[in-house]
Amino acid sequence: MIDFVRKETYGLNDLKNIVALLRGPGGCPWDAEQTHEGIRRDLLEECYEVVEAINQKNSEHLQEELGDVLLQVVFLSQLEQEAGRFDFEAVADGICKKLIFRHPHVFGDVSVADSAEVLVNWDKLKREEKGQETYTDTLTSVATSLPALWRAEKVQKKAKKAGFDWPDAAGALDKLSEELDELKEAIDQNTNVEEELGDLLFAAVNVARFVKADPEQTLTAATEKFISRFAKVEELARQQGRDMAQMPLSELDRLWEQVKLT
Repeated sequence: MIDFVRKETYGLNDLKNIVALLRGPGGCPWDAEQTHEGIRRDLLEECYEVVEAINQKNSEHLQEELGDVLLQVVFLSQLEQEAGRFDFEAVADGICKKLIFRHPHVFGDVSVADSAEVLVNWDKLKREEKGQETYTDTLTSVATSLPALWRAEKVQKKAKKAGFDWPDAAGALDKLSEELDELKEAIDQNTNVEEELGDLLFAAVNVARFVKADPEQTLTAATEKFISRFAKVEELARQQGRDMAQMPLSELDRLWEQVKLT
């Protein structure tokens, strides 16, 4: 049995101590076996669950999921501490220094008129901090591990800061139509289909950016709408005593159009 005193309530230092105990002698075999790569997916999943709690506007759920994310941060910091590279305090120190550096209008003598100017200064300071000398450097710095739609949007926003963008949504819509035509041609010729499909998706993200729609959330909403309508089509088919898989597509399309009107 490890030396541990239970409390009525716990704080951040307690969490750090618990993780160290779990990883240490007499702790948990599973926790002791974990590596950065092993819990990488856990971190992503916990972040998505935080987003889900936010979408649900559920504070109790959000509190729980934020704790799960904090655990991943503390756990990864513990792994680094054991390797002698850095610890949780170094993580906190680093983010504090970053916030102070990027907010000279709060912690320094810089004056700003509004939040738009804050963002301009933030980007300038970020480029200085990361040694980004060209606009291309800012594009290549966007994490490849991001969901593809979000990464595309972020790359496009950074390209915009270099003046490489249309003045309004009309140009983005024209490009979307152009990419659709190129995809149709690629399918007809059975060549470069994936490349052209990628271009079409990238163009669609551009349109989303102009209409101020989050491409990831927009696609999620479309998927949920599809599932809802599909369920109604299946129910209509069941009411007719039929199996969807045995029905011709023309009849399924008719039911689909019927559902769309409801």
